[in-house]
Amino acid sequence: MATPEAALAFAASWLAPAFVLWGSPITWLELVAVVLSIAMVLCNLRVDPTGWPLAIVSSALYGVLFAANRLYGEATLQLLFIAVAFWGWWQWLRGRGGNGEPLRVHRMSARQIGWVGALTLLAWPLLGLVLQHHTDSDVPYLDALPTAGSVAGQFLLGRKLIENWLVWLAVNVFSVGVFSYKGLWLTALLYALFAGLSVAGWRAWRARLTAREVGA
Repeated sequence: MATPEAALAFAASWLAPAFVLWGSPITWLELVAVVLSIAMVLCNLRVDPTGWPLAIVSSALYGVLFAANRLYGEATLQLLFIAVAFWGWWQWLRGRGGNGEPLRVHRMSARQIGWVGALTLLAWPLLGLVLQHHTDSDVPYLDALPTAGSVAGQFLLGRKLIENWLVWLAVNVFSVGVFSYKGLWLTALLYALFAGLSVAGWRAWRARLTAREVGA
């Protein structure tokens, strides 16, 4: 059985710099997390359930990375992502739509959009207050906004709702600024790529949905 000292040494090796980008060290952990995250989004774009186990592993790695950089909202979010990823994986494999048929790409109703927007905007300042008063985060509200948005996006993705890509686009663009401020340059570049992939995902899912509606 591994000792606590061995576990800490193993974690430290993953947090060791692999190279330096724009004056900031890029750790091996961040590098591996980036590769897995890109593979995950490409699977999501193709509606391939393989993306969910990739999400579980990459979220675990990012949880460690964000905690090490005092982004506690983002770090805690990764734990939720892992739980939701197991749920989303099951939804994509066994989930059913409102008509009882296997879950397929579909749209939200106007009422659903309103509820998701309202809950996200409500969660943002509440989470910001928690981070401000109960952690040493130096960007509590900047951390809280993409955290709240990411929760919404993950649940919409799990139910194959096409609007998830618009939510991710907003989250990714905002996150580029946050991660750049924290000096996580590789992750900032990753989220810039994610923003582009969000647009590609929206178009791919819209084409899939349109083709089904035309053929109906």
